Amino acid sequence: MSRESSLTLDRGLALLQAVADAGGEAATISELAAAIGTSRPAVYRLLVPLAERGLVWRDGSKVRLGAGVLRLAGQMLPQLREAAQPVLRELAEAGGTTAHLSVAEGDQLQVIAVAEPSWTALHVAYRIGSRHPVSRGAAGKALALRAKGRGWAVASGEPQPGTYGLAAPVRGVLGLRATVGVVSLEPLEHATVGPRVVEAAAALATVLKG
Repeated sequence: MSRESSLTLDRGLALLQAVADAGGEAATISELAAAIGTSRPAVYRLLVPLAERGLVWRDGSKVRLGAGVLRLAGQMLPQLREAAQPVLRELAEAGGTTAHLSVAEGDQLQVIAVAEPSWTALHVAYRIGSRHPVSRGAAGKALALRAKGRGWAVASGEPQPGTYGLAAPVRGVLGLRATVGVVSLEPLEHATVGPRVVEAAAALATVLKG
């Protein structure tokens, strides 16, 4: 691949990420140009192959993600779930809590992988596919954590009443906004559970980066 082709690919991916970052709102051509540091004509050129593959959808000067992204996501999620299972299983067994991987989609979080402990009498059942706003629960709060400072977020009674949660962000995987967390029917010992969850999130990031 030539240097010019590599730069074009990089800008195309940056443009797709900028469209995704707009969340539920359609991004304008001007906003996208500013986001990736290029001109409006360049954005129009980059949009052509993305639109042909159904990855974006244009309505005049506004751009949204296209249905092609859903097809890619459908192929990616099983691979992500498979990669996460060993990490989540170890986390669940270590603390006797239900462990989960949640991925952000716009302003929603979706649970895509779950591991329940095998030795507890009672534990939280967390259904794969469950969704809740990113503003609620430990998983959502973990997405807003800064790189420096405490590496985990906690919540009680969110998103499920009567539960306690703790989660850490999966950092360093391009294009992925995700968290690893645990949920329990009993209060969690943050000083012990927090570092354990942070370590699990880092282990998953290492696996995903290959």
